[in-house]
Amino acid sequence: MADAIQEYRGAHIVVRFDATKCIHSRNCVLGRPEVFRANVPGPWIEPDSASADQVAMTALACPSGAITFERVDGGAQEAAPPVNTVRVRENGPLAVHADLGVGEASCLRATLCRCGASHNKPWCDGSHVEAGFQATGESPTRPSAPLAARGGRLTITPKKDGPLHFSGNLELVSGTGRTLDRLSEAWLCRCGRSQDKPYCDGTHKRTGWRET
Repeated sequence: MADAIQEYRGAHIVVRFDATKCIHSRNCVLGRPEVFRANVPGPWIEPDSASADQVAMTALACPSGAITFERVDGGAQEAAPPVNTVRVRENGPLAVHADLGVGEASCLRATLCRCGASHNKPWCDGSHVEAGFQATGESPTRPSAPLAARGGRLTITPKKDGPLHFSGNLELVSGTGRTLDRLSEAWLCRCGRSQDKPYCDGTHKRTGWRET
């Protein structure tokens, strides 16, 4: 287990926190403050302070996948969703929920940088706030036919100094939940400069964007 991942073991559930993926959305602290305790010295997650079901539900609400869980009481583990979704956050990252392969990493939830400023690419690290990134989460809907299959493996490859290449079934969704597009392959902007966000339009080449 990577040094960045903290593990908190309770009687019925194990909670893990990956600091490299956290974008400080505070979903966990607001959802279960008795379990996820903010601004305390030492251990800050107490899995036994709520039921395993309650802790699991709070973890599943974490869009970045920084909070994950393992049931040790025979309860249901997290499973891939029936529909692969990529949600376009207003002035923020792409929130992905699927059976994911991101480069060499595998996960079920991830928030991926689309402002170009993250210091932890391809993951979002909250830099869009400091950078003043502005990009709508409500792009126009594009005509698209329903997919024959809506789940399955979704592979994301960050192209060197270029966009995110998505391969697999996905539904692109606005911040308010509206379907923007249905795709089996997509190239989405991660330099923050495309004039056709969230899609890549080649601006990274014209401007000489580098992913460092």
